Amino acid sequence: MSRHESLIFYATAPDTCPYLENRKMVSLFADPGGPMSVAVYGELLQHGFRRSGSHVYRHQCPQCRACVPYRIPVAKFTPDRGQRRVLKRNAGLSVTIREVGFDPAHYRLYTAYVNHRHRGGGMDNPTPESYLGFVTSRWCRTWLVEFREEDSLLGVAVVDRLPDALSAVYTFFDPAAQAHSLGTLAILWQIRQAREEGLTHVYLGYWNAQSPKMAYKNRFQPGEGLINGIWTPVTT
Repeated sequence: MSRHESLIFYATAPDTCPYLENRKMVSLFADPGGPMSVAVYGELLQHGFRRSGSHVYRHQCPQCRACVPYRIPVAKFTPDRGQRRVLKRNAGLSVTIREVGFDPAHYRLYTAYVNHRHRGGGMDNPTPESYLGFVTSRWCRTWLVEFREEDSLLGVAVVDRLPDALSAVYTFFDPAAQAHSLGTLAILWQIRQAREEGLTHVYLGYWNAQSPKMAYKNRFQPGEGLINGIWTPVTT
């Protein structure tokens, strides 16, 4: 990180953890006005950082290390039986990569998803501005990957294209389309796309074995977790 000494980082005040009861969360985040770029962010990903909009952050909780940055080395990945069933079930869907931008159909789908999944959690009732502020950044190349059944838009995966990796930002889908397992399908698509492009990893954000919201990520094997500063194999 010595090449980026001009980056300034701040720590948030302890706040309620959204994943584990009776825990406090502290995040370390890069100055939003600092010299961020896709290359710098690619390096920060390797140190456990994520982005939400243009904000780049890492959990830095003093008394807890339950949230582990998680990535998949795509050359080694093999889908398990359940994941193969998901691929087979969705073989008829079409997939289209679109560059990031506002699309009314995407926004309607995102609104339906967060109001169904995250009611009362701060993400519900989004505005077009808050939606774009969440999925886009001023410095990163981002794809909106559409999953369609004929003309029906079922889901969208927000994916960052880094120099040597893909980073899964968020996936939202029609709440009535849960049988398609679109969250799993989106990750499987990203792994395949990264492999086809000769990229090394797909970053899935934070894995937390104690949180049902995040425990699913290490079903994608083999996986690596950033533990004590070292990317280490993490098994199920």
